[in-house]
Amino acid sequence: MQTLSYLAPLFEFQVLWTIALGTLGGLVIGALPGLTATMGVALLIPLTFGMSPVMGLNMLIGIYIGGIYGGCVSSILLRTPGTPAAAATVLDGYPMAQRGEAGKALGMATIASTIGGLIAAVVLATLAPQLAGIALEFGAPEYFALALFGLTIIASLSGDVLKGAISGMLGILISCVGADPISGITRYTFGIQGFASGFAFTPALIGLFALSEVFTQIERLASTDKEKAIALVTNRWPSRADMKESAGTLIRGSLIGTLIGIIPGTGSGTASWISYNEARRTSSTPEKFGTGHMPGIAATESANNAVCASALIPLLALGIPGDVVTAVLMGGLMIQGLAPGPMLFQTNPDVVVGIFGGTFIATIFMFIFGMALIPVFSRILMVPRRMLTMAIVVFCFIGSFSINLNPVDLYTMVGFGVLGWGMQKYGFSQAALCIALILGPMMEANLRRGLLQSGDNLIEFLSGPITLLFLALTVVSLCWPMISRSIARRGEARKKVTE
Repeated sequence: MQTLSYLAPLFEFQVLWTIALGTLGGLVIGALPGLTATMGVALLIPLTFGMSPVMGLNMLIGIYIGGIYGGCVSSILLRTPGTPAAAATVLDGYPMAQRGEAGKALGMATIASTIGGLIAAVVLATLAPQLAGIALEFGAPEYFALALFGLTIIASLSGDVLKGAISGMLGILISCVGADPISGITRYTFGIQGFASGFAFTPALIGLFALSEVFTQIERLASTDKEKAIALVTNRWPSRADMKESAGTLIRGSLIGTLIGIIPGTGSGTASWISYNEARRTSSTPEKFGTGHMPGIAATESANNAVCASALIPLLALGIPGDVVTAVLMGGLMIQGLAPGPMLFQTNPDVVVGIFGGTFIATIFMFIFGMALIPVFSRILMVPRRMLTMAIVVFCFIGSFSINLNPVDLYTMVGFGVLGWGMQKYGFSQAALCIALILGPMMEANLRRGLLQSGDNLIEFLSGPITLLFLALTVVSLCWPMISRSIARRGEARKKVTE
């Protein structure tokens, strides 16, 4: 009965309207090439400042879910992924659009995204409380090892391991600016009083993901003025045969996306590619993939939207972001005065249950808006890029200044914007830096607190079973890229021998 009372606020008109608006806004942001769900969430976090926690957080989750789904629109119509998560959807979505079946491709993407999101939402509501119960047993050593594990996952999944590691270390260095967590002595502020408490988190996120993307878009606008043709969108419903052919792929992709989302540092892009490759590998007609095959769209879209809900599991239960968007969502939690982690389930169960319910509602809104707007998606893609870019710049400055009314936050936003643009330009991971900004203070504070408790005895500090488990996972995570390359080389050698 108490759980039902926690769900009641979700059905207030104002809350439902906010979730619907967030989902629709995320869908539009994801549909426009170059604008990502991460950017949308970072940009609109300041709007949640005056809202209740349930309303504000669910609006951001709606933007997240809508943004990841919206990426399929430009992938299918323009062969330009709206978000990185929709890159694999191009392979079969665009060929279908060229055949005049853009509507059916978008319809399957909408259905697959909905099924993946609902399955992952069930897992979120079931698994997160259990995981949080285990995490309540954590002390300083366990949290230190967990933070270290989260950092190594980010570094090892950044494409270029060296650049990912450099990005992570830079994030840790930046997180050291401000007061020492134990002694309170200020560090690396260079006498600037505005940085005494460190860099403001939300302006930093807005700069890192929103303003940096503006700089990238300006570069593209300066280099080309070519516009791609918009595909005609007609019938939106896949046939019964299409659904029957894609049923197994839908379930498999949803489960793959859910499992990958739970692993910190992976994300929707990884899930969609793994699901697509698995669907092609197990298909009786693998030669059809890449030619406009409906199960290919079902595989990628069910997986990338399943990540949205499942990535919230480590965030809420352990305080470790599941992907870069949930890392930005931590800013929304902090604005509300909430600390993600196991204690959140004890101190604010109404917020946790509200997030569970809001994830279901946002997924349903995504389906309704997605199917209803398929005929007009081509109009959304006609928004002039220059007008959109200028509007985003204005929102960046307003959002960064409105939180603390501190001009220093504007310098922070611009500085991180330039940093993010440079990192994106030269292949360094913005995600790794963002996660390091969050996990760096957690790792440092728990390392020093644990060593003080153990009398600087490192063996005693690291001897707990959970600590040893996370340290072992850290080693595996660091070595995994080399292991996977070795396995791939062996597989290629066996193929050559067989041939």
